[in-house]
Amino acid sequence: ASSSLTILHMVIMTAEFLLGTTVNGFLIIVNFYDLAKSRKLLILQILLICTGLSRLGLQMMLMTQSFFSVFFPFAYEENIYGSKMMFIWMFFSSIGLWFATCLSVFYCLKISGFTKPWFLWLKFRISKLIFWLLLGSLMASLGTATVSIEVGFPLIEDGYVLRYTELNISDVKVMKNNDLLLVNLTLLLPFMVFVKCTCLLFISLYKHTYRMQGGSQKPSNARTEAHINALKTVVTFFCFFVSYFAAFMANMTFRIPYRSHQFFVVKEVMAAYPAGHSVIIILSNSKFKDIFRRMICLKKKE
Repeated sequence: ASSSLTILHMVIMTAEFLLGTTVNGFLIIVNFYDLAKSRKLLILQILLICTGLSRLGLQMMLMTQSFFSVFFPFAYEENIYGSKMMFIWMFFSSIGLWFATCLSVFYCLKISGFTKPWFLWLKFRISKLIFWLLLGSLMASLGTATVSIEVGFPLIEDGYVLRYTELNISDVKVMKNNDLLLVNLTLLLPFMVFVKCTCLLFISLYKHTYRMQGGSQKPSNARTEAHINALKTVVTFFCFFVSYFAAFMANMTFRIPYRSHQFFVVKEVMAAYPAGHSVIIILSNSKFKDIFRRMICLKKKE
């Protein structure tokens, strides 16, 4: 990779890292304060705290990978895909997807206006089910990270370290493909649940917005505008999630040349998700937006 490309990559990754740690740290602190102040188990606050913590960990792992790939490329090849680092990397990648899926399930059940019996049953029990969903997400992420330790890595001539040096090339490729397929299939479940919940939420919001507009294209009141903004938020969140998932899967194939332009772009796309979606959460919530503005001195004191 050229020096200009690596410098640009580090600038982008540093900006995404600083933004991500700021907004996710903000969500963790604000929601933890609300929990301590209310002395009650507030479901949304717990979800946002868990999501923020998982994204902080993911952001730190991505920044560490980028730092080593740019400044210590040989150390990157030797250490970044070791058992310990791979376990931490896959844990935060998996749990970030699962917690985001739990958040989408919560929003879907709370906001959507469907009246089917199974939907209403889930809607009235979400407060009790969400803790089991979070626990299940934690266990699933630990399981995925444990399985990933046994993944066979490509050969050093392709830019990565060969762990099983006593095996021939064909054996390594078969082992690598089988293990990666197993890991990827486990992460397809939260992805499919997320897509389903997001589509249901979008359909519900769209139908409700259309009814409020009376079939017209222009918003008729502030409530209609709020629903349109909610639609935009859902679509943006969906784009961030899908782009991250696609980049993550591309990264896990180990087919992208090491330190190439594509390699850096994949890392940048992945780092944009934990920062970008948290920004959307803050901007779509009037309370969070007001506090955040006051904290960064963008809103003058009255």
